[in-house]
Amino acid sequence: MTSRQRVRETINHRTPDRMPIDMGMHSATGISAFAYWNLRKHLGFPTSPVELVDGVQVLAKVEEDILERFHCDCVFLRPAAAPHRIWNPRGEYLFKVPESYNPTLNDKGEWVVTRGDSSMRMPDGGFFFDGAWINMDNLWDEAVFKRTAREAERLYKETDYFVALRGFQPFFDSSIDYFCDMITDPETLMEQNAALLKTELERAALFIETMGEYVGAICMSGDLGNQNAPMIGPDTFLQVAGPYLKEYCKFIHQNSDVKVFLHCCGAIEPLLPALIDCGIDIINPVQISAGGMDPVMLKNKYGRDIVFWGGGVDTQSILSFKTPAEVAENTKFLTDIFKPGGGYVFCPVHNIMGDVPPENIIAAYDIAYQNSGY
Repeated sequence: MTSRQRVRETINHRTPDRMPIDMGMHSATGISAFAYWNLRKHLGFPTSPVELVDGVQVLAKVEEDILERFHCDCVFLRPAAAPHRIWNPRGEYLFKVPESYNPTLNDKGEWVVTRGDSSMRMPDGGFFFDGAWINMDNLWDEAVFKRTAREAERLYKETDYFVALRGFQPFFDSSIDYFCDMITDPETLMEQNAALLKTELERAALFIETMGEYVGAICMSGDLGNQNAPMIGPDTFLQVAGPYLKEYCKFIHQNSDVKVFLHCCGAIEPLLPALIDCGIDIINPVQISAGGMDPVMLKNKYGRDIVFWGGGVDTQSILSFKTPAEVAENTKFLTDIFKPGGGYVFCPVHNIMGDVPPENIIAAYDIAYQNSGY
């Protein structure tokens, strides 16, 4: 199978020739630009400026040589930055960023990015920014959208990779205040969601018309869980967000072959039936280290109804801290659970952080490929 065929088979709950592998298709399946630079150096690959695809988490665009080395089936959908500049956060690291993205050093040695009244900072020696979430670009800017559509067509016609498009809203916010308002003032939030649905359906129609045939999934992001439990109950979620998310997913499914991918961290098992009922096809990052997220239970209970994209190695306690042999053992254990019958795409639980040793990345991805056959 080609990579695109392989992913399409598995997200349709059919068994492909092997388990698909992802490094960097989404901003939660990616790799820190610092870890990526180190990985390239360790492998003896050129370490020319690494292009960023996410300026908040400082994630790298994964290039063709690395995709081939680790048998990856997906690629990040984002046109190259033009015009661009080179940012040197420290040492030998050189990152390619849009010209409009301009981190500056303050008197504490912190990198700071500002836009209007918003700002975010990276401490001296840090790997990502904290504070406001300031994206490098906006998909719905007309020029950016057109360039993205052209890149989606190019990738479809010139490569075999599966791609997804980020930038869609899940009809809920991830803040504590919002979750409280879902309980105390649901009517106001439902009014907001009704207005948002109109906008999102217009954007969905534009997406389908311009690049729907080239893109395999649309991605929305919103966390509903903490480390131990959901942040909101299923009934409240279905009342406030459910009708709008369901109508949106219905529109996507009735008008295209595109799947709906939801990035949602934390202990969300009690909410999975609600998300499935709303029409979510794919869930990520599958945080198996959170409460109630036992991988065997997840696969047995929900594996026929939703695709698990992630959960392939524990990033909280294994990937950064254990030996390569222990990383490989954890990866084999988890992929043995998730891959049977399709419906599973391998990647770690969330992004590969900046301090993960190259040897551990290699151990995870090599054993994933060795263990990928059906």
